[in-house]
Amino acid sequence: MNSLAHLARRFVGSLSRAEPATTDVEWARSMLLDHEWRLWSSMSVQDRRHSLEVARRFVAAAEGAPRAAAAGALLHDVGKTSAGLGTVMRVVATVVGPRGSRFTAYHDHERSGAALLEAAGSEPVTIELVRGTGEWAAALRSADDV
Repeated sequence: MNSLAHLARRFVGSLSRAEPATTDVEWARSMLLDHEWRLWSSMSVQDRRHSLEVARRFVAAAEGAPRAAAAGALLHDVGKTSAGLGTVMRVVATVVGPRGSRFTAYHDHERSGAALLEAAGSEPVTIELVRGTGEWAAALRSADDV
């Protein structure tokens, strides 16, 4: 489970609607296949900023990780789009747990994100990482839980 400090930082960061820096977006584009780019671009601005922070930490720590793993780090929360929750409702979902279809979808974002990527034809390494499994999963969890 995420620490309270981690969740508080995520909440404060989610209050800003500022777009990610152009150089960061260009880096993300270089790491993603076309279908992955479309999925990443569909994420909320807050989730895209968060994904960039996590992916940068992941790449710095996961020596030798392939492009497909960096893509997984960038897309690790893409499944949250299916829940359709805003910031306040995400906080509520985190507190009350997987109750109802939208809160359940939010809590099950790894599975739904992996399904989106599998349907789009992403590489197995990317899909595994979004699912929270595989060789690079521990490095992603570490990069995400800062």
